[in-house]
Amino acid sequence: MLCATAASPASRSCCSLLHESRNRRFFQTQLSGKLAMTPALKILVVLTSHAIAGSADHPTGLWLEEFTTPYYAFVDAGAEVDVASIQGGKAPIDPGSVRPEGKNPPSVERFLKDPAARVRIEASIKLDSVNSAPYAAVFLPGGHGTMWDFPQSERLAKLVSEAWGEGKVIAAVCHGPAGLVNARDETGKPLVAGRRVAAFSNSEEVAAKMEKQVPFALESRIRDLGARYESGPNFKPFAVRDGRLVTGQNPASSEKVADLVLEATRETAATP
Repeated sequence: MLCATAASPASRSCCSLLHESRNRRFFQTQLSGKLAMTPALKILVVLTSHAIAGSADHPTGLWLEEFTTPYYAFVDAGAEVDVASIQGGKAPIDPGSVRPEGKNPPSVERFLKDPAARVRIEASIKLDSVNSAPYAAVFLPGGHGTMWDFPQSERLAKLVSEAWGEGKVIAAVCHGPAGLVNARDETGKPLVAGRRVAAFSNSEEVAAKMEKQVPFALESRIRDLGARYESGPNFKPFAVRDGRLVTGQNPASSEKVADLVLEATRETAATP
């Protein structure tokens, strides 16, 4: 877009905003009937660093669609996204989540042709160096790798707990809720206790033939913590939002989770 020197006042205003957005992005919200401009929405995505499920001959890691679908939903909505992982550096991708070109979900196809996005996974930030303060939301994609390193990470439990206490949105999909099992709310109780939560179901784990590989059954653990666990049919989209907590059941739920995260962050931003 080019700005003419003789443009109308309205055109000059639009051009001014365009040039400014090149240096600083903004997240727009509608408050009391007036358009408010606030610094860009920032979302932290935390990935697993665990590459082996159970035996050494079963590679795992991040289930790619659970990252790519929300990632593009967030950036296309104008959000700034930082990508961290438990150990930092290259996060492992479950090979089962990447198929030959043309046979993947649209977001995965887009990612495979997007070098800038691929670098986010190949050079992820080490979680130990991250704090929750700059972010409006923390999002945990799944993949079976999360079942090992997410529950064992004291830093992740602390970051999620701190973010919740600061009024941020917390979200996870599929096995990502494994990162919630040691998090606490502002009262010291398990974050999921008494709240609606979706996650990979026990029946889906059996259908995936992983019930003997994983260290624990995620649905059972979440129920044991006092969550109001909810689920839909196996491998069908299902996501729930309980205030600032957003969770989804499986990879197919990634889009619904992303939509609910954006909805929750906007509502949180609009709350005085």
